[in-house]
Amino acid sequence: MVRNRTFGSRAFDVVNIALLGLLMVSCLYPIWYTFCVSISEKSAANAGLVTIYPIGFSLAPYKQIIGDGLFFNAFWISIERTVLGTVFSMLISVLMAYPLARPRREFKLRNTFMWILVFCMLFNGGLIPWYLTIQQYHLINSIWALVLGGGVPIFNVILIMNFFRNLPKELQEAAVVDGADPWSILFRIYIPCSIPVLAAVALFISVYHWNEFFNGLVLMNTSDKYPLQTYIQQLVVNIPTGTSLTPDQYKKLSELSNRTLNAAKVFIAMVPMLVVYPFLQRYFVSGIMLGSVKE
Repeated sequence: MVRNRTFGSRAFDVVNIALLGLLMVSCLYPIWYTFCVSISEKSAANAGLVTIYPIGFSLAPYKQIIGDGLFFNAFWISIERTVLGTVFSMLISVLMAYPLARPRREFKLRNTFMWILVFCMLFNGGLIPWYLTIQQYHLINSIWALVLGGGVPIFNVILIMNFFRNLPKELQEAAVVDGADPWSILFRIYIPCSIPVLAAVALFISVYHWNEFFNGLVLMNTSDKYPLQTYIQQLVVNIPTGTSLTPDQYKKLSELSNRTLNAAKVFIAMVPMLVVYPFLQRYFVSGIMLGSVKE
């Protein structure tokens, strides 16, 4: 029996490791493939010969992107938008979730506000009323249009609210006995005990602001106000026409294609989130209430 259990345990470990390995490869391969295409030669990329390793070597797509001054401007706008949008949305989400997590006897209009939030999450006025609202606040062509345009993610509010509700009541009761007011309870008890869910929500919000391009396309009137994703979506290869091409320009065009350029754009757009994610990942697996309540 002991041998059978040992064999079954080892077989399970082997199968589990194999499945997780396949899952890891399926997640990493698209990133690696995109990078390989971006640094491969134009002819190999257009012919679809690139698979698991680059064919040839060319940095022409990256030089094309980085050589444009608008790239750095769009990159900075995306960083500014992501930071401001994440901070603002997290602040609003926590301040909304805290009273909604209280019992009905403490907040009598809790259910009313919850129905309003759920209704707004399921239904909206559409694109035109949303645009007109932002226009009436004179936010068009401003960074705050990108920050405030989607500043209240209701789904994230519900996630934080449900997490707050699951916190032990003894924590709040002990704080009330010690004379803590609601603000102290929120910032000294609820938020420190909710780091895992707050980190997850912050990651969701930052990924949204970094990857979203449509708002920049609609709300920005000039290309120098575009965030990175809108800039990349609008970026095309400008091929000069006429007979005034220099030998260097001919060489540059011969090395560049839409396929390699698009791969380079996608890879550059992925890098910041790939760098930030490992720093937030550790909160997902940490103990949520470890040591908060003692018997």
